[in-house]
Amino acid sequence: MLADKDRIFTNIYGHKDKSLKGAMSRGNWDGTKQILEKGRDWIINEMKASGLRGRGGAGFPTGLKWSFMPKESDGRPHYLVVNADESEPGTCKDRDIMRHDPHTLIEGCLIAGFAMGANTCYIYVRGEYIREREALQAAIDECYDAGLLGKNNKNGWDYDIFVHHGAGAYICGEETALLESLEGKKGQPRLKPPFPANMGLYGCPTTVNNVESIAVAPTILRRGAAWFSGIGRPNNVGTKLFMLSGHVNKPCTVEEAMGITFRELVDKHGGGIRGGWDNLLAVIPGGASCPVVPAADIIDCPMDFDGLRAVKSSFGTAAAIVMDKSTDIVRAIARISYFFKHESCGQCTPCREGTGWMWRVMERMVTGNAQKREIEMLLDVTKQIEGHTICALGDAAAWPVQGLIRSFRPEIERRIDEFSRNASPSPVLEAAE
Repeated sequence: MLADKDRIFTNIYGHKDKSLKGAMSRGNWDGTKQILEKGRDWIINEMKASGLRGRGGAGFPTGLKWSFMPKESDGRPHYLVVNADESEPGTCKDRDIMRHDPHTLIEGCLIAGFAMGANTCYIYVRGEYIREREALQAAIDECYDAGLLGKNNKNGWDYDIFVHHGAGAYICGEETALLESLEGKKGQPRLKPPFPANMGLYGCPTTVNNVESIAVAPTILRRGAAWFSGIGRPNNVGTKLFMLSGHVNKPCTVEEAMGITFRELVDKHGGGIRGGWDNLLAVIPGGASCPVVPAADIIDCPMDFDGLRAVKSSFGTAAAIVMDKSTDIVRAIARISYFFKHESCGQCTPCREGTGWMWRVMERMVTGNAQKREIEMLLDVTKQIEGHTICALGDAAAWPVQGLIRSFRPEIERRIDEFSRNASPSPVLEAAE
């Protein structure tokens, strides 16, 4: 259970003044210059010691990622790129940070940029986030006016931040597709290697980080790595913004300790399950790309990377989509399949062809207009897509279907049986017999 004094985002609901003055009164921009004076190595080592793992879904250690940037410049500029292309269905935490607590992100950008030798930062904002971009830009303008950003600023590190608005493509949340889009090209993932740390934006060393990963950095450095790593379980530490949507009585975004159980999270912050705990059917625990987990497995599951891996799902962005027994679970996963088909960039054959194929089969599974052997065939196709594409969108499209078949195969079979019982034989077939 997270105490109020340990919360990093003090204005996530926008109840307080979000201006620079208001943010400073809550502790933002406090001693930023002193943090920078401790040097790049100190900052990176402290971030490593904190145990912070990327909050965008992949969970890669943040300090380690920062350390990949070249120590010495070879003449090319270094860049920090912030991934605010928050397009995963169910995920809405970065939106609240930009809308209500933008100074956590801006200060984090400056510190992270300094740690990786970057003087320029680009924040790539999702196309649909109009008000969020305006709030973020207004906060950045305040920082320039107050001499916290720009040339010869008060913090002693020349730094510019540019906000770039996307055009509503989910694929641009993949870091290399984001870089392509930022360069003005079609948002399609790049082959790796080379990795962005040595060949990123405009062919220069670049680090791409999620909004939340960057926004928590200043508080971690102010309070110390030991404070952050003391929250949660080993390898799953710190505070995290969780999102509860779907069939809870009070959908919300809330900052909690990593490893809180799903039951505690929902009872404390979500007002309980609609119709009570007996009415829970399943949960997608980390945004639409994570495999669905049946009620019995999720109720007492720790909400962190290892806890959800143990129930054959993943933590993702901690966006829990809660489904009660009124949900048509097969239709829900078919709808997710349609999303991934629609958002595939079309570059890799398994994803381009496979996502459409899976969606069409799933649509038939919804009504039961299929044969039982097709369930195994559908599972086989997901395995041929998973792990065979340039980026992880192929995996993201395959996992929801795999999770459905693993946990709800009897429901798919029941529909097929029902459909075949109700389908009267056609007159042509009867005549042939």
